[in-house]
Amino acid sequence: MSLDRGFFPAPPALVEHARRFADSGGVAATPKVAATVLLLRPAGAGFEVYMIRRHSAMVFGGVHAFVGGGVDASDSRTDLRWAGPDAAEWGRRLGLTPEAAQAVVCAAAREVFEEAGVLLAGPTADSVVGDVSSDDWEAVRAALVQRRLHFADLLAERALTLRSDLLLPWSRWITPEFEPRRFDTYFFAALLPAGQRTRDVSGEADQTEWVRPEDVIARLHAAEITMLPPTLITLQQVAAAGDLDGVARAAARRQVATPLRPRLEQPADGPARFVLE
Repeated sequence: MSLDRGFFPAPPALVEHARRFADSGGVAATPKVAATVLLLRPAGAGFEVYMIRRHSAMVFGGVHAFVGGGVDASDSRTDLRWAGPDAAEWGRRLGLTPEAAQAVVCAAAREVFEEAGVLLAGPTADSVVGDVSSDDWEAVRAALVQRRLHFADLLAERALTLRSDLLLPWSRWITPEFEPRRFDTYFFAALLPAGQRTRDVSGEADQTEWVRPEDVIARLHAAEITMLPPTLITLQQVAAAGDLDGVARAAARRQVATPLRPRLEQPADGPARFVLE
């Protein structure tokens, strides 16, 4: 299942989805814009990535993935303090309008806080808040998840600046047409801020862990876990970077605007597999 081989075995459930879609003459759903974040932290000479396993009842349930989710209407709010590249620069990197790019970046930061309890924001443009695991912060996070509080309002009430510079754009993936729910997902990498810790607070996961990329890839090869192509390929790419400095250098060179589109191929002489377009 190497990226160099250009194809990836397809889980049987997805093959069945594709068959039903083709047999019914289905019409592809419009992809929802989303953001996913690879949280990274140092581990010896290398690094670990934070991974979750989605609840079986969720979309793509049972698979190992990174934290993330769809862009919310409130992510388009412009009345917030902002550090790092401006919306126009983010638009150039992501291939979006400045307004749409800012919404994607806000969604990435919001999802990390909602699903992992990590806040990429600080009182100044060059600082980050410390531990946000207290009961007070947990009440704020819960209100955000329940949409009783918007992310822009959270930042304003706490006089915090969103640290967009802590998010490193990595890639863009669009779900295959046969899936009933499709996503146009922007992947980012981010270093776990000093003084903060991840917490198993996501109601969408039944397992969370910090793991070396090469170790989780080995578990996939051993058929101990399941991952979709975007997760596997991204893990292979960040693992190849060697260390966290290497990840940052690689991210700066990546072309994020052009999406990757896995296509399911079912050859007559072998198992079904994904091919990248």
